[in-house]
Amino acid sequence: MWRIIVSVSAGIAISFFSSAQVKKQFFIEQSENFGKVEMKFVTKSGLCYVKPSQHDIPLSIYSNQDFDDYEHSFTKEIENEICYVDLSLTDKSSDNLSRSISYQMFASNKSEKDKIWKVYLSQETTYRLNFNYGIGDAYIDLSGLSIENLKVYSVNADVNIDYMSTLGNQIDMDTFFVKVDLGSIDIKKMNLSNAKTVLADVGFGNLSLDYSNTPETKSNVQASVGAGNLLIKIPAENVPVKIKINDSMLCRVHLSNNFKEIESDTYVNKAYTDNAENLLSFDIDVALGSIVFKEKK
Repeated sequence: MWRIIVSVSAGIAISFFSSAQVKKQFFIEQSENFGKVEMKFVTKSGLCYVKPSQHDIPLSIYSNQDFDDYEHSFTKEIENEICYVDLSLTDKSSDNLSRSISYQMFASNKSEKDKIWKVYLSQETTYRLNFNYGIGDAYIDLSGLSIENLKVYSVNADVNIDYMSTLGNQIDMDTFFVKVDLGSIDIKKMNLSNAKTVLADVGFGNLSLDYSNTPETKSNVQASVGAGNLLIKIPAENVPVKIKINDSMLCRVHLSNNFKEIESDTYVNKAYTDNAENLLSFDIDVALGSIVFKEKK
């Protein structure tokens, strides 16, 4: 099989393989000039996987797409020992509202899911990550990675985030930010993120936060919900939880009977103490949507 490698700029390459489909590969090689990667990754459509790699290359990206079908923008800059990466993958025919709405209505159509992107991250590198998804599906496995900050934005995509091997974040995460417009984001094993602060913004879509496993550190969740749905799975009642909700007459809020109101719109469970080291605290604003707290059985 013929292989041609064309260098685009230092540390960036595109590989072409002569097979039934054209293969593309973007990668950044390990360098002593940086110890951290800050990446913004934008895909307007397709099926995207993010997972830990088996090697120490900080970033490797593969695709099954024809080069002529997508516009690619890949930039890299190293400053103060941080490698800043900006990668945008744009389908020439996907950037319009009607296409996004039609995907939501006819999600069984396989055309978008046939466009595959695979992103591999090294367990030897520290990351600040910003993922922006248009339409399609995304599966993010953060097992054993070192994530300092994480931002995930879904315009109309279904995004699934998990720690598949049960290996958690290797460092404390400063901020975990998620935003949903029309799509959905489902985050499992939130306790393994080691996130001190979680910021959530839900428009018309759906967000699920799974805290059902016992956290080891204190975490504060600040959420704003418009007309969408927020489901929060919390541990059994032996884990201290505090919930403050600023709601309206047009929304729906569900709490179990294990919570009692200690002041206006503020609720705690039986295990709550103000100085608990593993306190889960929630501060939520909701307008028209639905908020459900579901306890682990």
